[in-house]
Amino acid sequence: MKALSTRLLEIVDQAAPALSQVETNVTDQPVKAGGWTRKQMIGHLIDSASNNHQRFVRASLQNELNFPGYDQNGNVRMQQFQSAAWEQLVDLWAAYNRFLAHVIANLPEGKLQTACRIGANMPVTLEHLAKDYVAHLSQQLNQMGIAA
Repeated sequence: MKALSTRLLEIVDQAAPALSQVETNVTDQPVKAGGWTRKQMIGHLIDSASNNHQRFVRASLQNELNFPGYDQNGNVRMQQFQSAAWEQLVDLWAAYNRFLAHVIANLPEGKLQTACRIGANMPVTLEHLAKDYVAHLSQQLNQMGIAA
């Protein structure tokens, strides 16, 4: 998991400066017609970090994990990321992901195969959750035009 942790840090170190340079008028525009703005996308990535943080820790402490599903549109709507300051969102996203890299690097080897069921989805392993988290993050940044 050390390599995955290193990859996550590389993504954050590359993306954070690029995100910080995005102009406010761009952060408020939908990335694609009818879609989320960059503020909403970063907010979603903060939610993803928060949800996965809990999943990683809880799965490491249990024999199996049953975790509720995630209403991404409801969370984005409720938290009003659109009205938050871009700099605040980017700083929180970067700090949270740097900490998650630390958590991932320290996931117990003996817990990586812990079965994790998220909502009604089929169970996956803790290892899969961690790898999928980093892949999802990279994909979302790429959609915003940020190389990851």
